[in-house]
Amino acid sequence: MSPSPSSEATHAYPAPRLGQLTYYSLLMITFLAASSAPTPLYRLYQLSWGFSTTMLTLVFASYVFALLLVLLISGALSDHVGRRPVVAGAIVGEILSLGLFFWADSLAWLIAARVLQGIATGIVTSALAAAMLDSDHRRGPVMASIAPLFGMGIGALVAGVLVTYAPAPLHLVYVLLAAILAVQGVLLGRMRESVTPRPGALASLRPRAHVPPCVRRPLLRVAPAVVSSWALGGFSLSLGPSLVETVSGIHNPLIGCLITFLLPCIGAISVLTLRARSPHVAVLIGTGCLIVGMCVLLLGVHGRSVGILLGGTAFAGIGFGAAFMGAMRTVMPLAPPTERSALMAAFYVICYLSASLLAMAGGVATQHVGLLPTIYVYGGVVAALSLAAFLGALTQRSASGHGMACDRPA
Repeated sequence: MSPSPSSEATHAYPAPRLGQLTYYSLLMITFLAASSAPTPLYRLYQLSWGFSTTMLTLVFASYVFALLLVLLISGALSDHVGRRPVVAGAIVGEILSLGLFFWADSLAWLIAARVLQGIATGIVTSALAAAMLDSDHRRGPVMASIAPLFGMGIGALVAGVLVTYAPAPLHLVYVLLAAILAVQGVLLGRMRESVTPRPGALASLRPRAHVPPCVRRPLLRVAPAVVSSWALGGFSLSLGPSLVETVSGIHNPLIGCLITFLLPCIGAISVLTLRARSPHVAVLIGTGCLIVGMCVLLLGVHGRSVGILLGGTAFAGIGFGAAFMGAMRTVMPLAPPTERSALMAAFYVICYLSASLLAMAGGVATQHVGLLPTIYVYGGVVAALSLAAFLGALTQRSASGHGMACDRPA
Protein backbone atom coordinates (compact mmCIF):
# COMPACT_ATOMS: atom_id res chain seq x y z
CA MET A 1 0.00 0.00 0.00
CA SER A 2 1.19 3.50 -0.70
CA PRO A 3 0.77 6.29 1.76
CA SER A 4 -1.69 9.06 1.29
CA PRO A 5 -0.27 12.52 0.82
CA SER A 6 0.92 14.15 4.00
CA SER A 7 -1.31 16.75 5.46
CA GLU A 8 -0.27 20.18 6.62
CA ALA A 9 -0.36 18.92 10.17
CA THR A 10 2.21 16.24 9.55
CA HIS A 11 5.59 17.08 11.00
CA ALA A 12 8.47 16.08 8.73
CA TYR A 13 11.36 14.94 10.92
CA PRO A 14 14.71 16.61 10.14
CA ALA A 15 16.37 13.19 10.18
CA PRO A 16 14.99 9.70 9.51
CA ARG A 17 13.73 7.81 12.54
CA LEU A 18 14.74 4.29 11.59
CA GLY A 19 13.47 2.79 14.83
CA GLN A 20 9.97 4.07 14.18
CA LEU A 21 10.11 3.05 10.53
CA THR A 22 11.12 -0.47 11.57
CA TYR A 23 8.35 -0.67 14.15
CA TYR A 24 5.60 0.50 11.80
CA SER A 25 6.88 -1.76 9.01
CA LEU A 26 6.81 -4.80 11.30
CA LEU A 27 3.33 -3.86 12.48
CA MET A 28 2.15 -3.63 8.86
CA ILE A 29 3.67 -7.07 8.22
CA THR A 30 1.82 -8.48 11.25
CA PHE A 31 -1.54 -7.08 10.14
CA LEU A 32 -1.19 -8.46 6.62
CA ALA A 33 0.19 -11.75 7.93
CA ALA A 34 -2.97 -12.05 10.01
CA SER A 35 -5.05 -11.38 6.89
CA SER A 36 -3.53 -14.34 5.01
CA ALA A 37 -3.16 -16.69 8.00
CA PRO A 38 -6.67 -18.21 7.57
CA THR A 39 -5.94 -19.24 3.97
CA PRO A 40 -4.19 -22.57 4.77
CA LEU A 41 -7.04 -23.35 7.18
CA TYR A 42 -9.87 -22.88 4.69
CA ARG A 43 -9.82 -26.51 3.58
CA LEU A 44 -9.95 -27.67 7.21
CA TYR A 45 -12.89 -25.37 7.89
CA GLN A 46 -14.58 -26.57 4.72
CA LEU A 47 -14.13 -30.25 5.62
CA SER A 48 -15.19 -29.69 9.23
CA TRP A 49 -18.29 -27.61 8.55
CA GLY A 50 -19.23 -28.85 5.08
CA PHE A 51 -19.69 -25.55 3.23
CA SER A 52 -19.29 -25.10 -0.53
CA THR A 53 -16.41 -23.62 -2.50
CA THR A 54 -18.64 -20.66 -3.33
CA MET A 55 -19.00 -19.93 0.39
CA LEU A 56 -15.25 -20.33 0.82
CA THR A 57 -14.63 -17.50 -1.64
CA LEU A 58 -17.37 -15.48 0.08
CA VAL A 59 -15.38 -15.71 3.32
CA PHE A 60 -12.40 -14.17 1.52
CA ALA A 61 -14.55 -11.57 -0.25
CA SER A 62 -16.22 -10.47 3.01
CA TYR A 63 -12.80 -9.44 4.31
CA VAL A 64 -12.02 -7.50 1.13
CA PHE A 65 -15.38 -5.71 1.02
CA ALA A 66 -15.09 -4.65 4.67
CA LEU A 67 -11.51 -3.46 4.17
CA LEU A 68 -12.43 -1.48 1.06
CA LEU A 69 -15.41 0.23 2.66
CA VAL A 70 -13.49 1.24 5.78
CA LEU A 71 -10.45 2.35 3.77
CA LEU A 72 -12.67 4.72 1.76
CA ILE A 73 -14.16 6.16 4.94
CA SER A 74 -11.19 6.33 7.32
CA GLY A 75 -8.29 7.01 4.94
CA ALA A 76 -7.71 10.58 6.19
CA LEU A 77 -8.69 10.03 9.84
CA SER A 78 -5.13 9.82 11.17
CA ASP A 79 -4.37 13.24 9.64
CA HIS A 80 -6.84 14.71 12.15
CA VAL A 81 -6.60 12.64 15.34
CA GLY A 82 -3.01 11.39 15.00
CA ARG A 83 -1.38 8.19 13.86
CA ARG A 84 -1.12 6.47 17.25
CA PRO A 85 -4.81 6.60 18.28
CA VAL A 86 -5.90 5.16 14.93
CA VAL A 87 -3.24 2.44 15.05
CA ALA A 88 -4.12 1.60 18.67
CA GLY A 89 -7.80 1.21 17.82
CA ALA A 90 -6.96 -1.02 14.86
CA ILE A 91 -4.73 -3.24 17.03
CA VAL A 92 -7.62 -3.76 19.47
CA GLY A 93 -9.97 -4.56 16.60
CA GLU A 94 -7.52 -7.02 15.07
CA ILE A 95 -7.02 -8.85 18.38
CA LEU A 96 -10.80 -9.12 18.76
CA SER A 97 -11.07 -10.58 15.24
CA LEU A 98 -8.42 -13.16 16.12
CA GLY A 99 -10.51 -14.04 19.17
CA LEU A 100 -13.49 -14.66 16.87
CA PHE A 101 -11.33 -16.92 14.70
CA PHE A 102 -10.22 -18.80 17.83
CA TRP A 103 -13.78 -19.46 19.01
CA ALA A 104 -15.31 -19.95 15.54
CA ASP A 105 -17.38 -23.11 15.22
CA SER A 106 -19.45 -22.30 12.13
CA LEU A 107 -19.34 -20.47 8.81
CA ALA A 108 -21.20 -17.48 10.30
CA TRP A 109 -18.48 -17.03 12.94
CA LEU A 110 -15.81 -17.28 10.27
CA ILE A 111 -17.43 -14.58 8.14
CA ALA A 112 -17.88 -12.35 11.21
CA ALA A 113 -14.18 -12.76 12.06
CA ARG A 114 -13.16 -11.90 8.50
CA VAL A 115 -15.40 -8.81 8.42
CA LEU A 116 -13.98 -7.51 11.70
CA GLN A 117 -10.47 -8.25 10.46
CA GLY A 118 -11.19 -6.33 7.25
CA ILE A 119 -12.42 -3.35 9.29
CA ALA A 120 -9.29 -3.34 11.46
CA THR A 121 -6.96 -3.69 8.46
CA GLY A 122 -8.81 -0.99 6.53
CA ILE A 123 -8.51 1.43 9.46
CA VAL A 124 -4.80 0.83 9.96
CA THR A 125 -3.62 0.68 6.34
CA SER A 126 -3.44 4.39 5.51
CA ALA A 127 -2.38 5.35 9.06
CA LEU A 128 0.59 2.95 9.03
CA ALA A 129 1.61 3.97 5.51
CA ALA A 130 1.48 7.64 6.51
CA ALA A 131 3.42 6.89 9.72
CA MET A 132 6.15 5.20 7.66
CA LEU A 133 6.35 8.24 5.42
CA ASP A 134 6.54 10.51 8.47
CA SER A 135 9.38 8.40 9.90
CA ASP A 136 11.51 8.40 6.75
CA HIS A 137 10.42 10.24 3.62
CA ARG A 138 12.90 8.32 1.47
CA ARG A 139 12.60 4.74 2.73
CA GLY A 140 9.03 5.03 4.02
CA PRO A 141 7.18 4.79 0.69
CA VAL A 142 9.30 1.78 -0.34
CA MET A 143 8.55 -0.03 2.91
CA ALA A 144 4.87 0.88 2.63
CA SER A 145 4.79 -0.93 -0.72
CA ILE A 146 6.84 -3.96 0.30
CA ALA A 147 5.63 -4.68 3.85
CA PRO A 148 2.01 -5.63 2.95
CA LEU A 149 3.09 -8.05 0.22
CA PHE A 150 5.78 -9.60 2.41
CA GLY A 151 3.31 -9.86 5.30
CA MET A 152 0.71 -11.71 3.21
CA GLY A 153 3.29 -14.25 2.04
CA ILE A 154 4.85 -14.84 5.45
CA GLY A 155 1.46 -15.14 7.15
CA ALA A 156 0.35 -17.91 4.81
CA LEU A 157 3.64 -19.77 5.11
CA VAL A 158 3.84 -19.63 8.92
CA ALA A 159 0.20 -20.62 9.22
CA GLY A 160 0.82 -23.55 6.87
CA VAL A 161 3.75 -24.74 8.98
CA LEU A 162 1.77 -24.47 12.23
CA VAL A 163 -1.31 -26.17 10.78
CA THR A 164 0.81 -29.04 9.44
CA TYR A 165 3.24 -29.66 12.29
CA ALA A 166 1.98 -27.97 15.47
CA PRO A 167 -0.86 -28.92 17.80
CA ALA A 168 -4.29 -27.22 17.77
CA PRO A 169 -4.19 -26.44 14.00
CA LEU A 170 -7.35 -24.30 14.07
CA HIS A 171 -6.25 -22.19 17.03
CA LEU A 172 -2.49 -21.86 17.56
CA VAL A 173 -1.76 -19.39 14.75
CA TYR A 174 -4.38 -16.98 16.11
CA VAL A 175 -2.97 -17.15 19.64
CA LEU A 176 0.52 -16.42 18.29
CA LEU A 177 -0.65 -13.46 16.20
CA ALA A 178 -2.67 -12.01 19.09
CA ALA A 179 0.37 -12.23 21.37
CA ILE A 180 2.59 -10.47 18.80
CA LEU A 181 0.00 -7.72 18.34
CA ALA A 182 -0.33 -7.28 22.11
CA VAL A 183 3.44 -6.72 22.41
CA GLN A 184 3.39 -4.33 19.46
CA GLY A 185 0.49 -2.48 21.06
CA VAL A 186 2.57 -1.91 24.21
CA LEU A 187 5.51 -0.70 22.12
CA LEU A 188 3.24 1.78 20.32
CA GLY A 189 3.36 3.94 23.44
CA ARG A 190 7.08 4.53 22.83
CA MET A 191 6.55 5.91 19.34
CA ARG A 192 6.52 9.66 18.87
CA GLU A 193 3.33 11.12 17.41
CA SER A 194 4.02 12.84 14.08
CA VAL A 195 0.70 14.66 13.69
CA THR A 196 -0.76 17.54 15.68
CA PRO A 197 -4.48 16.83 16.21
CA ARG A 198 -6.75 19.21 14.34
CA PRO A 199 -10.49 19.57 13.81
CA GLY A 200 -12.38 17.96 10.97
CA ALA A 201 -12.16 14.28 11.97
CA LEU A 202 -15.88 13.63 11.45
CA ALA A 203 -15.90 15.45 8.12
CA SER A 204 -12.92 13.37 6.99
CA LEU A 205 -15.03 10.20 7.30
CA ARG A 206 -16.96 11.05 4.14
CA PRO A 207 -16.14 8.40 1.50
CA ARG A 208 -13.91 9.75 -1.25
CA ALA A 209 -13.25 8.18 -4.62
CA HIS A 210 -12.72 10.35 -7.68
CA VAL A 211 -10.74 10.14 -10.91
CA PRO A 212 -9.80 13.57 -12.31
CA PRO A 213 -10.64 13.90 -16.02
CA CYS A 214 -6.98 14.22 -17.00
CA VAL A 215 -6.18 10.87 -15.33
CA ARG A 216 -8.99 8.81 -16.85
CA ARG A 217 -7.25 7.88 -20.08
CA PRO A 218 -3.93 6.81 -18.45
CA LEU A 219 -5.90 4.90 -15.79
CA LEU A 220 -7.97 3.16 -18.45
CA ARG A 221 -4.77 2.13 -20.20
CA VAL A 222 -3.21 0.51 -17.10
CA ALA A 223 -6.48 -0.79 -15.61
CA PRO A 224 -6.12 -4.23 -17.27
CA ALA A 225 -2.75 -4.64 -15.53
CA VAL A 226 -4.30 -3.77 -12.16
CA VAL A 227 -7.31 -6.04 -12.68
CA SER A 228 -5.23 -9.01 -13.88
CA SER A 229 -2.65 -8.82 -11.09
CA TRP A 230 -5.19 -8.40 -8.28
CA ALA A 231 -7.51 -11.04 -9.77
CA LEU A 232 -4.62 -13.48 -9.58
CA GLY A 233 -3.89 -12.38 -6.01
CA GLY A 234 -7.50 -12.90 -4.98
CA PHE A 235 -7.57 -16.37 -6.49
CA SER A 236 -4.33 -17.41 -4.78
CA LEU A 237 -5.61 -16.25 -1.38
CA SER A 238 -8.94 -18.05 -1.70
CA LEU A 239 -8.63 -21.09 -3.98
CA GLY A 240 -4.84 -21.34 -4.40
CA PRO A 241 -4.33 -24.07 -1.76
CA SER A 242 -7.17 -26.13 -3.22
CA LEU A 243 -5.55 -25.89 -6.66
CA VAL A 244 -2.16 -27.07 -5.39
CA GLU A 245 -3.74 -29.98 -3.50
CA THR A 246 -5.74 -31.00 -6.59
CA VAL A 247 -2.70 -30.92 -8.87
CA SER A 248 -0.35 -32.63 -6.43
CA GLY A 249 -2.81 -35.07 -4.89
CA ILE A 250 -1.18 -34.28 -1.53
CA HIS A 251 -3.52 -33.00 1.18
CA ASN A 252 -0.97 -31.00 3.13
CA PRO A 253 -1.70 -27.39 4.22
CA LEU A 254 1.99 -26.46 3.94
CA ILE A 255 2.19 -27.64 0.33
CA GLY A 256 -1.12 -25.99 -0.44
CA CYS A 257 -0.11 -22.57 0.89
CA LEU A 258 3.08 -22.35 -1.20
CA ILE A 259 1.19 -20.60 -4.01
CA THR A 260 -0.15 -18.08 -1.48
CA PHE A 261 3.37 -17.53 -0.15
CA LEU A 262 5.19 -17.22 -3.46
CA LEU A 263 2.96 -14.73 -5.28
CA PRO A 264 3.11 -11.81 -2.80
CA CYS A 265 6.67 -12.42 -1.58
CA ILE A 266 8.10 -12.53 -5.10
CA GLY A 267 5.95 -9.48 -5.81
CA ALA A 268 7.58 -7.64 -2.90
CA ILE A 269 11.05 -8.54 -4.20
CA SER A 270 10.14 -7.28 -7.67
CA VAL A 271 8.92 -3.96 -6.22
CA LEU A 272 12.22 -3.57 -4.38
CA THR A 273 14.27 -4.54 -7.44
CA LEU A 274 12.38 -2.47 -10.02
CA ARG A 275 11.57 0.62 -7.94
CA ALA A 276 14.13 2.73 -9.84
CA ARG A 277 12.68 1.82 -13.25
CA SER A 278 10.22 4.11 -15.00
CA PRO A 279 6.51 3.31 -14.56
CA HIS A 280 6.28 2.51 -18.28
CA VAL A 281 9.06 -0.07 -18.06
CA ALA A 282 7.61 -1.51 -14.85
CA VAL A 283 4.21 -2.04 -16.51
CA LEU A 284 5.87 -3.68 -19.53
CA ILE A 285 7.94 -6.01 -17.35
CA GLY A 286 5.03 -6.73 -15.04
CA THR A 287 2.45 -7.55 -17.68
CA GLY A 288 5.00 -9.56 -19.69
CA CYS A 289 5.82 -11.65 -16.61
CA LEU A 290 2.12 -12.10 -15.84
CA ILE A 291 1.51 -13.47 -19.33
CA VAL A 292 4.44 -15.88 -19.19
CA GLY A 293 3.75 -16.83 -15.57
CA MET A 294 0.11 -17.67 -16.24
CA CYS A 295 1.02 -19.76 -19.28
CA VAL A 296 3.57 -21.73 -17.25
CA LEU A 297 1.14 -22.08 -14.33
CA LEU A 298 -1.56 -23.49 -16.62
CA LEU A 299 1.01 -25.81 -18.18
CA GLY A 300 1.75 -27.12 -14.68
CA VAL A 301 -1.96 -27.64 -14.05
CA HIS A 302 -2.36 -29.50 -17.34
CA GLY A 303 0.69 -31.70 -16.68
CA ARG A 304 -0.19 -32.18 -12.99
CA SER A 305 3.25 -30.86 -12.05
CA VAL A 306 3.43 -28.88 -8.81
CA GLY A 307 6.99 -27.75 -9.63
CA ILE A 308 5.93 -26.17 -12.92
CA LEU A 309 2.81 -24.69 -11.31
CA LEU A 310 4.85 -23.03 -8.53
CA GLY A 311 7.47 -21.89 -11.05
CA GLY A 312 4.74 -20.18 -13.02
CA THR A 313 3.42 -18.65 -9.80
CA ALA A 314 6.87 -17.25 -8.97
CA PHE A 315 7.16 -15.73 -12.45
CA ALA A 316 3.65 -14.30 -12.15
CA GLY A 317 4.68 -12.88 -8.76
CA ILE A 318 7.31 -10.75 -10.49
CA GLY A 319 4.54 -9.45 -12.72
CA PHE A 320 2.16 -8.93 -9.80
CA GLY A 321 4.52 -6.57 -7.99
CA ALA A 322 5.89 -4.79 -11.06
CA ALA A 323 2.53 -4.27 -12.79
CA PHE A 324 0.87 -2.93 -9.64
CA MET A 325 3.76 -0.58 -8.84
CA GLY A 326 4.04 0.62 -12.44
CA ALA A 327 0.29 1.24 -12.76
CA MET A 328 0.18 3.22 -9.51
CA ARG A 329 3.21 5.31 -10.43
CA THR A 330 1.69 5.95 -13.86
CA VAL A 331 -1.48 7.61 -12.61
CA MET A 332 -0.75 9.06 -9.16
CA PRO A 333 1.65 11.86 -10.21
CA LEU A 334 -0.85 13.13 -12.80
CA ALA A 335 -3.35 14.39 -10.21
CA PRO A 336 -2.76 17.55 -8.17
CA PRO A 337 -2.00 16.95 -4.46
CA THR A 338 -5.52 18.00 -3.40
CA GLU A 339 -7.05 15.19 -5.49
CA ARG A 340 -4.54 12.37 -4.90
CA SER A 341 -6.28 10.97 -1.83
CA ALA A 342 -9.56 10.60 -3.74
CA LEU A 343 -7.68 9.11 -6.71
CA MET A 344 -5.92 6.64 -4.42
CA ALA A 345 -9.31 5.58 -3.08
CA ALA A 346 -10.63 5.03 -6.61
CA PHE A 347 -7.49 3.11 -7.52
CA TYR A 348 -7.94 0.75 -4.59
CA VAL A 349 -11.61 0.28 -5.45
CA ILE A 350 -10.42 -1.22 -8.75
CA CYS A 351 -7.81 -3.35 -6.95
CA TYR A 352 -10.02 -4.83 -4.26
CA LEU A 353 -13.06 -5.36 -6.45
CA SER A 354 -10.85 -7.20 -8.94
CA ALA A 355 -9.56 -9.45 -6.16
CA SER A 356 -12.93 -10.15 -4.56
CA LEU A 357 -15.50 -10.23 -7.35
CA LEU A 358 -13.43 -12.33 -9.74
CA ALA A 359 -12.43 -14.71 -6.94
CA MET A 360 -16.11 -15.11 -6.05
CA ALA A 361 -16.93 -15.75 -9.70
CA GLY A 362 -14.21 -18.40 -9.69
CA GLY A 363 -15.74 -19.97 -6.60
CA VAL A 364 -19.20 -20.13 -8.19
CA ALA A 365 -17.72 -21.60 -11.40
CA THR A 366 -15.78 -24.19 -9.41
CA GLN A 367 -19.00 -25.29 -7.75
CA HIS A 368 -20.65 -25.90 -11.14
CA VAL A 369 -17.91 -27.01 -13.55
CA GLY A 370 -15.03 -28.01 -11.27
CA LEU A 371 -11.77 -26.43 -10.15
CA LEU A 372 -9.53 -27.31 -13.10
CA PRO A 373 -11.85 -26.04 -15.87
CA THR A 374 -12.32 -22.87 -13.81
CA ILE A 375 -8.58 -22.26 -13.48
CA TYR A 376 -8.09 -22.68 -17.23
CA VAL A 377 -10.68 -19.97 -17.94
CA TYR A 378 -9.55 -17.80 -15.02
CA GLY A 379 -5.91 -18.04 -16.07
CA GLY A 380 -6.85 -17.26 -19.66
CA VAL A 381 -8.68 -14.11 -18.56
CA VAL A 382 -5.70 -12.97 -16.46
CA ALA A 383 -3.33 -13.58 -19.39
CA ALA A 384 -5.64 -11.79 -21.84
CA LEU A 385 -5.97 -8.73 -19.59
CA SER A 386 -2.19 -8.70 -19.10
CA LEU A 387 -1.70 -8.86 -22.86
CA ALA A 388 -4.07 -5.92 -23.33
CA ALA A 389 -2.11 -3.90 -20.78
CA PHE A 390 1.20 -4.94 -22.36
CA LEU A 391 0.06 -3.80 -25.81
CA GLY A 392 -1.32 -0.58 -24.33
CA ALA A 393 2.03 0.14 -22.66
CA LEU A 394 3.85 -0.50 -25.92
CA THR A 395 1.77 2.07 -27.73
CA GLN A 396 1.42 4.63 -24.95
CA ARG A 397 2.48 8.19 -25.57
CA SER A 398 4.08 10.53 -23.09
CA ALA A 399 1.62 11.64 -20.42
CA SER A 400 3.59 14.66 -19.27
CA GLY A 401 1.26 17.06 -21.03
CA HIS A 402 -1.75 15.51 -19.33
CA GLY A 403 -0.10 15.84 -15.95
CA MET A 404 0.37 19.59 -16.47
CA ALA A 405 -3.28 19.90 -17.58
CA CYS A 406 -4.39 18.53 -14.20
CA ASP A 407 -2.66 21.34 -12.40
CA ARG A 408 -4.14 24.11 -14.48
CA PRO A 409 -7.11 25.91 -13.00
CA ALA A 410 -10.37 25.30 -14.80
